Amino acid sequence: MNLSLTSSSSASASSNSSTSSTTTSWFSGIVRGRTTDRSGSLKTANKPSSAGAAVESRSPVVGKNQFRGVLFKYGSSPIQVAFKTGNYKQQVIFIGGLTDGFFATEYLEPLAIALDNEKWSLVQLLMSSSYSGYGTSSLQQDASELDQLISYLINKEDSEGVVLVGHSTGCQDIVHYMRTNAACSRAVRAAILQAPVSDREYKATLPETAALIDLASNMIKEGRGSELMPREADPSAPISAYRYHSLSAYMGDDDMFSSDLSDDQLRMRLGHMSNTPCQVIFSMADEYVPEYVDKKALVERLCRAMGGAEKVEIDHGNHSLSNRVSEVVKAVIDFVKREGPKGWDDPWS
Repeated sequence: MNLSLTSSSSASASSNSSTSSTTTSWFSGIVRGRTTDRSGSLKTANKPSSAGAAVESRSPVVGKNQFRGVLFKYGSSPIQVAFKTGNYKQQVIFIGGLTDGFFATEYLEPLAIALDNEKWSLVQLLMSSSYSGYGTSSLQQDASELDQLISYLINKEDSEGVVLVGHSTGCQDIVHYMRTNAACSRAVRAAILQAPVSDREYKATLPETAALIDLASNMIKEGRGSELMPREADPSAPISAYRYHSLSAYMGDDDMFSSDLSDDQLRMRLGHMSNTPCQVIFSMADEYVPEYVDKKALVERLCRAMGGAEKVEIDHGNHSLSNRVSEVVKAVIDFVKREGPKGWDDPWS
């Protein structure tokens, strides 16, 4: 797949800054004068890059699997790059699931066009957990890197706020990130969870899972949580005992959307999302949700646990909604247009 770029990559967010310039971003008061640390949060504000200015009046999609935009580094790690279509001060950040990277879902192309029409940029990011890296990463690491990306957008792009869109395990990333209360999380104006499903319930359908959970638990107790599990634990990628347990065990760190969690447990894990406008897009034919799960009841409980999140049920939709592209794009755009601009003149009040 090709990336059609209008300019070279922007400078790394971790490199030495040039002299600061005046910015109109209402985030400047909190970010100006701070420095980046190893956890990757904030940096002194610089003049926004002009890279990509020429794309504003041109379609961000030039062909199948061909985006026009800017590729840039937002952190010091080689994997920490992101791709932005459109040159606007409002951004939708797409966070993919396990094994995902750029072009993770088929709806990203029409979504980029629809967002461009509304004067929004679409940002796709790579993190340490992208592609085969998820097995040796964690939600905590993802949250740190997401915070670095938002910090970059605030400092370098004069961002006026972002909307997070999570697909699959990207939904866990959003929930975990918003729980951190990181300074840059205040830039999140709304969140969309597309396919928030339970890795644990899916893995429970596989015959080898129970024994592997026991092995992972024992390794963690022995202080070997960062060591790798046997290959059969995940043929797709090396996976640590910690991450396998997080994804597969009852009340593991990634266990947020399981149908057998009580209402109190769901509120404990999701209740803080009530502070952010949220939309839950649930595929009613999701192949990763076991047949015994009542999908309608589950999505209703998830939305209630999040303090009344907006519910979108897509009939016959598969996990990535590749068979319902227009419906998911419409749902996202309608929500962004309705929730995004509210209160942006004074977000700190």
